[in-house]
Amino acid sequence: MNTTRAARFFSGQIFRGGMTAVAVALLCGTASADNFDNIKPGYFSKPPKALTIRDDLASDTNGASAPISYSPSSSGLLFGFEGVSQYDAASFGRNFIPPDTNGAIGKTQYVETTNGGYGVFDKATGARLSVISDVAFWAAAGQTGTNGDSRVLYNKDAARWIVMSFGANAKDLQIAISNTSDALGGWKSTKFEGYAGLGFGATADYPTLAMDKNAVYIGTNNFAPASGGGANSFRGTTLDVIPLDSLFNAVGPTVANMKKFDTVLTGSSADNGFAIQGVNSRSAGSTGTIVANSLFVNDNVAYNINGLTSSSAAGATQTVSQLLGLAPFVDAGPGRQPAAIAANRRIISTLDQRVSSSVYEAGGRIYTVQTVNPVGDAAGDFARVHYSVIDKNTFALLDEGDIGTGDYDYYEGAIAVNAEGRMVISYNRSGLDAATGKISIMARAFGTDALGHIFALSDEVLIKESLTDDYHNGALFGAAAVGRQRWGDYAQVTIDPDDENVFWLIGEFAREYNNAAGGHPGGTGGSRWGTYIASFSAVPEPGSLMIVLLGLAAVAVSRRRNTH
Repeated sequence: MNTTRAARFFSGQIFRGGMTAVAVALLCGTASADNFDNIKPGYFSKPPKALTIRDDLASDTNGASAPISYSPSSSGLLFGFEGVSQYDAASFGRNFIPPDTNGAIGKTQYVETTNGGYGVFDKATGARLSVISDVAFWAAAGQTGTNGDSRVLYNKDAARWIVMSFGANAKDLQIAISNTSDALGGWKSTKFEGYAGLGFGATADYPTLAMDKNAVYIGTNNFAPASGGGANSFRGTTLDVIPLDSLFNAVGPTVANMKKFDTVLTGSSADNGFAIQGVNSRSAGSTGTIVANSLFVNDNVAYNINGLTSSSAAGATQTVSQLLGLAPFVDAGPGRQPAAIAANRRIISTLDQRVSSSVYEAGGRIYTVQTVNPVGDAAGDFARVHYSVIDKNTFALLDEGDIGTGDYDYYEGAIAVNAEGRMVISYNRSGLDAATGKISIMARAFGTDALGHIFALSDEVLIKESLTDDYHNGALFGAAAVGRQRWGDYAQVTIDPDDENVFWLIGEFAREYNNAAGGHPGGTGGSRWGTYIASFSAVPEPGSLMIVLLGLAAVAVSRRRNTH
């Protein structure tokens, strides 16, 4: 038994991925006696709950910040603007934390999904073209509500969007496909049961979304109450595989050809992972590949879905998962911030070691990031963004490392990788330093050498700094934080369909206090979340590129010498 792993789950540090501001309690006894000592114990969740603060204002009298263009430089940052905020969501009566920040770039627009509000922005100017409630979006697409946990991607080949979320009942999942590349045009949708549970109270939680040349992949963590009722407990996972032709067609999306792979917590359960992520790939003839955090140990697993075509998943089979053998790590603790109130200085949830954002394949290599606390790290108890690169065919580990330095926490990482192995990794950084410790969105560009090792193409770049140094959503201004300060639960980086060296990222930052001092007379709330969108170049300046090439040449010579 992995006692460290088990203790983490029993200590209450894993929580449901949906839109709830209420902490949840852990309770054992949900799995069979045969496997309970070996598998991660389940946890209980509560239904999504709107955030309510007495006398809190929903409207945003300041409005979103204006788009900012940056002079091209070796920093890589090109263009940035504010996305949907909690003020927007609250104005629709959809006031939730966390935002579950997600977005994708298309031909002419950027589309964002959050818990409460969806936005469409002009790609060239950053102008808001539309911000509506998530419920209104799904109603227009033909559904009857949503419980959040939305994700969005753009299919370059089909020139159309895909949005996925909970249904009005959290056991259901729904998918919307745009009619064209214009996100403001019509959408068609379909809904299916993600997890039936035991016939009552089921939740297909933390749904993920990925796409390759053959299929769309949705992974869920499944929860249901015991037969006598009560809170939900972890029951296993599901991977839904839907052929592309079933979704991107002239008639409308259907899941008639979907194949489900269920991992039920029994004594013979395979280690098919937690928070299952399909691998995004544009490689021709790509076979479905899955990466997930292990159900049993502090490691990741990978496996394939074979027998897929773009028109059928009927004959699909799942291979046995393989542990990747990553360097030792444990869950990171809460993130720090330089709050005046001492009790609020280490409260920001960095989630856990699950792979929370998209995984990418390029050039026969698979790239992943996640938040961890490295075992043996000289910095001690600080969150780091851990990256790993594996061979697509053998799952051999090619490279890994941690992004983070000094007395700062790094968390909520996201990555995208283009066909040349260039990538942008974004993340939040925060610390106790009064000058630089506010929760900030950061990013950095990297490349990949011939051996699969990544190297920096840019310095760490500040994308957006929070407007307050004391984020404590759900509690009143000037008070100690109440409940777990959920952050994220994810971010995203996507590749511009017109230029594979331009990456678009979205992350969360803390907005101003909802009171008179923050520009909202009459409000008495704490801080509000905001989201920020930026484009970032992964092409280094000529001078920087020469330094990189010389450095790689020196590394190659050193490696050759060491092998003789």
